This record gives sequence, C-alpha cells and structure tokens, in this order.
Amino acid sequence: MTEQAVGRAVSASERVETNTVPTSARADRVGLDTDSLVPRESGSTSGGRVVIIGGGMAAARLVEGLVARGLGPRTTVLAEEQHAPYNRILLSAVLEGTHRPGALTLREKQWYADRGVDLRLDSLVVDIHRDTKTVELADRTTVPYDQVVLATGAIPSLPPIRGVVRMDGSLDPRVQAFRSLDDCARLLTALDRQGLHDHPRSAVIVGGGLLGVQVARALAVRGIETEIVEGRDHLLSSQVDASAGKVLKRSMAKLGTQVYLGARATRLTDGGLQLDNGYTLETDLVVLTAGGRPRANLACRAELTVNRGIVVDDRLRSVDDPDVYAIGDCAEHNATTTGFVSPAWEQAGVLADVLAGGSATYEGHRVVARLRATDLDVCVLGSPEDEAGEVVEIANPIKGTHRKLVVRDGRIVAGALVGDLSRVGLITQAFDRQTVLGEHEAGQLLLPEPSSSPRPELPDDAEVCACAGVSAGRIRACRSLEDVRDTTRATTGCGGCAPTVRLLLASSPRKRSVEGIPS
Repeated sequence: MTEQAVGRAVSASERVETNTVPTSARADRVGLDTDSLVPRESGSTSGGRVVIIGGGMAAARLVEGLVARGLGPRTTVLAEEQHAPYNRILLSAVLEGTHRPGALTLREKQWYADRGVDLRLDSLVVDIHRDTKTVELADRTTVPYDQVVLATGAIPSLPPIRGVVRMDGSLDPRVQAFRSLDDCARLLTALDRQGLHDHPRSAVIVGGGLLGVQVARALAVRGIETEIVEGRDHLLSSQVDASAGKVLKRSMAKLGTQVYLGARATRLTDGGLQLDNGYTLETDLVVLTAGGRPRANLACRAELTVNRGIVVDDRLRSVDDPDVYAIGDCAEHNATTTGFVSPAWEQAGVLADVLAGGSATYEGHRVVARLRATDLDVCVLGSPEDEAGEVVEIANPIKGTHRKLVVRDGRIVAGALVGDLSRVGLITQAFDRQTVLGEHEAGQLLLPEPSSSPRPELPDDAEVCACAGVSAGRIRACRSLEDVRDTTRATTGCGGCAPTVRLLLASSPRKRSVEGIPS
C-alpha cells in the first residue's frame, strides 16, 4: 500500500512470549505431609497457607508446582479476571481466528477444585497488610497468609496521545487496548460491529514490537486494512538490528501493512490519528500495543522495595520481607525484569521448591523470543545487539530473509533469524547447550535447508519446547496432544513448538491423536 492509498495517509511527509532458555535454576521435587501444620519461624517455608495474588501464566505454573508437591490444599489464588488462568501469548491467535477463546485455558476451574486449591476469580486485591499477614480485597474481606506471592504481571502503557481519553475518563470508542482475554473480546465485538458499515474496515496499531506486529497480522488476516506506527527507527527494535528490521518492514509491506517509523501519534481527532511527522491516518480503530510496565502498586503500598519491578533475591523473596515473594513480569531479579513466559515459568518452578522447603535458586535466563504471526517468521536468541563476538551474517532483502549469529569462543551467544527458520531447531539447541562449533559450522547453520534433503531426526535429548524445557523424547513418550499438554505443558506457552510436536507425534510408529495441534 502506498503512502497516499485509500485516503489513509493524507499528508506529504512520513514487542507478547517469548520464551526463554534458563541458564541454571533447577528445583528438586520435595514431597510434604499436607496434614501437618506445624509452628514455624518467620521466613520458614515448611508449611502454612500460601496466597498467590494474580491469575496469569506465572501463577498457574506455580500452582502446578505446589500441587505436584502436595501443597494444593494450602494454596489460595486470588485472580482479578473472571477467567481461569489462560495463555496470554495466544491472544493474537484468537484475534486471528485460528484459536477459540476456550482453547487458551491452561487448567479448568474443576482441576483446581479437585486438588484442593482455593481459586477465587474476580477478586481484586487492594492491600497487603504485612503486620497482620493478611491480604485485603476490594470488598474489604481479608485472607490470611503465611507466605504471599505477587504474580501480578504487567500493565499496558498508555501513550501520551491527546483525545484517546475523553473528558469523562473513558477511552474513545475507537481505541482498544490488547493485553487480556476481555480486551480481545471487546476488539472482536468492535470488528463485528464495524462489519455492518459500508466503508472499508481499517486499524492503526500503535507500537511496532512483537505484540504490535502480531496484532497487525491478525487483523490483516481478518481482512482489516492495517498500519503500524512505531516511534523508533525500525520494527522489533528491542530484538533485532536495523538491517533485520528493514527486511521485516518490507515483508509487512508485501503483506499489505504500511509501517511508519520514527513517528509518534500525538492526537486522535474525528478526522483520524495525527502523527508528529504531519500525517493524519484515517482509521476506524486504534489498537494500543506500545509496551507495558511491571504491576507493582501493591508492593509500593506495602512499602516493599520497587525499582522497575519488585526487587527479589535468588530465592525470589522480597529483599524486605522473607514471607513475601514475587515472580513473573512484576519481579525484578539482578536489576532485570523479564516480560516473557519462560523465565516466569522457571521462577515458578524454583519458588514451588522453595515454598516446599527446598533449596532451589534462580540465577537468570537466556532469551529465545519467537514472533507468532501468519506469514512472518522471526526468532531472536539472547541480545544480538549487546553481545560481543564475531558476527556471521547472511541477508537476502529481496527474498525477505536476514540471519545473524554472534559467536564467541566457538559458541553461539546471540542471534537473530528473520524469514527462514528451517534450521532454528539446530541453532537453538547449539545456543542452549553452548556447543563449541567448528570453524565453518556457524555459517553452515545459516544456510537454508536444502529442499531435497530429508529432515534430520531430533535426538531424544533435543529440547523441543523452550518455555517448559521439554525434550523430543518426552514428546515421543506421549500418546496424544492432550497427553503432551497435561504431562509436559509443551504447546501451552508461546506455541512455537507446536509444528515440531505435531511431527514427532505423527512420525511415531504407534497411532496417536494429533488433532487440534496448530500449525
């Protein structure tokens, strides 16, 4: 689409995952006698009531770990949303129409009840009273705790765009946030409503990170004319360099999405969304995907140390109170917040061991971020713009591919792959295991897989799901997709492992059910 097309740009002048690979942090499973509640000293984790504030993916994973250790009956989950914990990463798939909303549920409500977990939905926590060790809800009821876990996630940032918020404090009806299942439902309702009008349906996505690109593709797949406004100089600026970003922009243009870089939305008027470069974009919808920040208001009210997130130690305890913990997007460990599902799940596994009296510690992670969007393939290993080392790079802008590895001491320490993920499994495995490569091996890994070559069979110890740390052997041991989900949690994170899971199940000599595995 050109800058002047369809009256969208009427002026003359012109990122959520991911998933990560843990470095160390291992937890030994510890079984506890759930019938014995013995007195303990402050900071001890040998028993007592665990209250989890939050109902997201980190909270759900922690509950699974506690249930596995026999602590289900001691666990209370206070979830603000009315839905049982679900997979937020696949919200764009619901928007695209490839997944049903119900398919995102990680565990049904009955699962929690059957294991003695007190799951309370639609429960907004307003205060943590550390002196009395109680949590206060919006209806002024209180819940006592022995250990409390903050798994409150992050909240979307609201860009400073005049006209987005009306005089009464509500959002302009054309404006939609996109972070929750309810946000997704509202956006789908808005699209259905606009479908009754004669004019073309259109949307502007504010934010060109992973989420923004995914939402833009999802809307485009539904027939919505989309444009992206990104304040930085290239798409996915937190994950890839300018060269890869240029290839990605070109790919988006081929798919019908115009991208405005180095531009910021300043005002929403009846005529459209005004940018600081002079353009006014006529639009029916404005979708906000311009990042988020850790949700740490409860920690601040409880006078806990908060920098960007809630500051925790290697056992994920608040540095101020040994009975307060934090995991996931709201937590800050070693001056780092995550924003991805895999470290949140890794933290949940460590904390489950800690709360069961174990000695696990969390020591950080390496990022493997995947873009989930139709007709767009992107994978980022680590921080390719920050890591020092020798750079091996192959690019074909015409074909829409850009592949880059950063190698130090013969090991892959970072990388970015755009447009061709045929060898992503081998590259990720070498990155995860820190395999020492031969002199020419890094370059060979960047070459596309020959179409005539048979796909190499993954060894049983090869990691298939980075979110949950699941190997090919564990997948092969499962009899169905449902078995994979229940026993390994593979495919329930970012979904990037689903094609490999499908192949592993389908290629087994035993007949297995693979229905419902998304491609």
